[in-house]
Amino acid sequence: MPSGRLKAVLVASVATIILVGVVAPARTRASDPPGLARFMAAVAHVESHGDYTARNPSGAYGKYQIMPASWRGWAARYLGNPAAKPTPANQEIVAAAKMRALYAWLGSWRRVAYWWLTGSSRTSGWSAVATRYVTRVMTAYRDGAGTEVSAAAPPAAPAAAATRVPARTTRRYGETNAGIAYAGSWKSARYSRYAGGAAMYATAAGATATFRFSGREITWYGPTGPTRGTARVRVDGRLVATVDLHASSFTAHKAVFRKTWSTAGSHTLVIEVGGTSGHPYVAIDELVVGS
Repeated sequence: MPSGRLKAVLVASVATIILVGVVAPARTRASDPPGLARFMAAVAHVESHGDYTARNPSGAYGKYQIMPASWRGWAARYLGNPAAKPTPANQEIVAAAKMRALYAWLGSWRRVAYWWLTGSSRTSGWSAVATRYVTRVMTAYRDGAGTEVSAAAPPAAPAAAATRVPARTTRRYGETNAGIAYAGSWKSARYSRYAGGAAMYATAAGATATFRFSGREITWYGPTGPTRGTARVRVDGRLVATVDLHASSFTAHKAVFRKTWSTAGSHTLVIEVGGTSGHPYVAIDELVVGS
């Protein structure tokens, strides 16, 4: 990513988002700066919602939105081959190595986030665009947004009956993910405390959002507050809940619905706006699938 790159100014939508298989984040080291994996997940969440194939009109590509000219130099340094392809595994290796080097130079993740957008090491006089970008990254870092892998294996059973329990994985799908099919009038609302800086909302009764997924758990994250209404939630064609999002104070990012199963499988989630009189807003910030 060359100096002066301001992708937020070129924030046109990625033409096509292709979901790819989970690739383990680059392995961290004992000597790594604190929070490296969490920061990488935050940057990826803001840049591409974790999509290894995302392409920006500026030319930036992949999960971390690295510019082609930067990729060649970084691939030469960290992979030993300037012609190395930006495969998911190579993206993780290169991004981790570059972020390690940036933290060692700049001394804070906030400054690394600013450099990632602008290519500049300046400490003051940041533009409004750059400040918003850094705020989004650091909010995602603080909230853990974008973290794809969590070591959620329970404690081992007594030795006589010990069994190996695989680690759980989590996939986050932002509100604009191609896997979410919207019907009715939905609009985008931007706010720094939403995951990725934006959410989709509707007010008209009957507007729906349909999401097909495979896993053993689904969680809907969205805002609650004085203007928020109700929504009916159907899973696999059956009404399972009527969610009331109304609250006395506003919360931008909250788990408002969760459904779990004992084993992983294919499911369909439908969120239908209730159109509550006087406070009809229903919004989707992100959907999180556990497997």
